Amino acid sequence: MTGTTPRARARARTMDDIVRIGREHLAVHGAAALSLRAVARDLGVVSSAVYRYVSSRDELLTMLVVDGFTELADTVDTALATAPADARARIMVVGRTVRAWALAEPARYGLLYGTPVPGYQAPAQQTVPPGTRLIGTLLQIVDNACRTETVAVPEPKPRLSAGLAADFALIRDAFGLAVPDSVLLRTVSLWTGMFGAISFDVFDQYGESTFSDRAELFDHQLDGLCDLLGLPAAPAR
Repeated sequence: MTGTTPRARARARTMDDIVRIGREHLAVHGAAALSLRAVARDLGVVSSAVYRYVSSRDELLTMLVVDGFTELADTVDTALATAPADARARIMVVGRTVRAWALAEPARYGLLYGTPVPGYQAPAQQTVPPGTRLIGTLLQIVDNACRTETVAVPEPKPRLSAGLAADFALIRDAFGLAVPDSVLLRTVSLWTGMFGAISFDVFDQYGESTFSDRAELFDHQLDGLCDLLGLPAAPAR
């Protein structure tokens, strides 16, 4: 905050407090029950005062969405900073890191990847950049594997409609990828499979006593998804 005015610093601290309290209320009451009046009460101000900082419940939800996506992406980036260069190992780091964050922050994970909040539409301009950081990271791992020819390109090539091929072309352009359609198709399966497994765990869809070691189960699931992608097998332990 160097160079900012005292008023700007005070406003920034208040905004940080609002996000912090919003996180707490999200964990206790859920996204649909978020209330600016309740946030104002815990902030120690009259309800009308909080509207000088946040105009509506939807704006608060957007702040929490951006905060959640940013923290999750930052956490993954930190974990990858010391990870091996091997693509399979890096994907395992991404998956394990997301799972650990989701289990530690189930309400925030649910806001990002769970059931949509009734009546709330996330504004794309604010939420897409932080929300695509994580898939961008995964795509870069796959892209590096393609450029170094360490991922097996499926043959024969899948028969895609013109629309889906155009979608993949847009993704390649947006992220600067050299990933063929066949590998992008499998990357989507990796992405959805990873988050499906995490969601089953976070929201206890397996049942309380079905699996004694869900972390081990998840590792096997990720290994299978890496096999599907066409990455070389992991070294024998």
